[in-house]
Amino acid sequence: MGLFGTDGVRGVAGVDLTSELAHDLAVAAAHVLTDRGEFAGHRPVAIIGQDSRESGSYLEAAICKGLTESGLDVRKVGIIPTPAISFLIKELKADIGVMISASHNPARDNGIKFFSNNGQKLDDAIEAQIEVQLGKPWHRPEGMEPGQEIEDKESRETYISYLLSTIHTRFDGIKVVVDCANGAASFVAPEVLRRAGAEVIAISASPNGLNINDNCGSTHLENLIARVKSEKADVGIAHDGDADRVLAVDHEGNIVDGDHILGILADHTELPTKTVVGTVMTNLGLIRALESRGTGFVSTPVGDRYVLEKMLAEGHTLGGEQSGHIIMRKFANTGDGVLTALHLISHMAQSKKSLKELASFMVRYPQVLINVPGVSKEKLAHNQAIKDAVSRIEAALGSRGRVLLRASGTEPLIRVMIEAEVASDAQQFAQSLASLVKSELAL
Repeated sequence: MGLFGTDGVRGVAGVDLTSELAHDLAVAAAHVLTDRGEFAGHRPVAIIGQDSRESGSYLEAAICKGLTESGLDVRKVGIIPTPAISFLIKELKADIGVMISASHNPARDNGIKFFSNNGQKLDDAIEAQIEVQLGKPWHRPEGMEPGQEIEDKESRETYISYLLSTIHTRFDGIKVVVDCANGAASFVAPEVLRRAGAEVIAISASPNGLNINDNCGSTHLENLIARVKSEKADVGIAHDGDADRVLAVDHEGNIVDGDHILGILADHTELPTKTVVGTVMTNLGLIRALESRGTGFVSTPVGDRYVLEKMLAEGHTLGGEQSGHIIMRKFANTGDGVLTALHLISHMAQSKKSLKELASFMVRYPQVLINVPGVSKEKLAHNQAIKDAVSRIEAALGSRGRVLLRASGTEPLIRVMIEAEVASDAQQFAQSLASLVKSELAL
């Protein structure tokens, strides 16, 4: 597939991702799902939400036009976290969900993600079918009337109420700084934490359409760290633009990433399979710490959709990524940053331990990640010089580290990652391998 990446369709709004493309994607999706019999016997309903990007409004209008022309009623829920779309599809018994967001990307970008009637992202195979049908003439079946647009102002509250219903511990006496990335979390996260009893200081919670992820949120933790320290807060929480991920900061300003959060929740959550699902990027420190507790670990390619697929296939209930996509399958079918933050703080409240204490269960292996742009991703698998270099590094590290080369699913680059017990080894090996990748695969 060329159009769909690991997380839907993304591009520069108005350049790569135009109103025309958004409209055509909506029609193609309706076409494919109709032909698959997903709408048989009833009037289909779609739910559409967006993050706070300026381009969201015209992309929403184009998608709504495409869906209503195709015979779907469309409930517009406004600016809302991506995981809320997943929840609301099931809650409102909708047939399809659409989220307009480019997650942690800058404001100029935007994206479109489709969800099926079970609240999960559409399968790769269905996305491929949509891409095949894109731009082809299609008319809704006879007897299927045009749909209507419905302004839904109640679903955000429905989602907030649900989040609060998943915890049973008050946060009284806990001071939280929450960085909303000037995104969708701005209208949900501070309110949820306040209702749970926390003292809340919200930062980067004033979206204007252009400031989403702008030096804030989970990809820019400096402001959060500084504010946690100055406010003498107990914990800092950082979301990305669409609030499907979360990273945390302890009271001293130390970063608690997705690996730490997974481990803390594994100790806090029932695990019927006694196994946690992560990705090839999961730090070895977490894997070793889980093993020491008698908890297993299984790995998937990078991408929360692949984590979920593994969880569903094997019955696991907890999984996630270092980047902060955490899936708590007892409560949600997708990564939910606000839900995860609630349960992380709930564990603090229940255990009466600081986040620093809770995170001390694992010793993080030094990890060096170098992004190599301007290279041919397609040639990576067949380059013998790179294969030989990887083998030499793996032999040198043995069980005390690992090597990962991965082509980005959303950007034109290759990621070189080295983990080692000694930071200088990780740095040296990563730099030498990145240089080789650059020279061997240069465009």
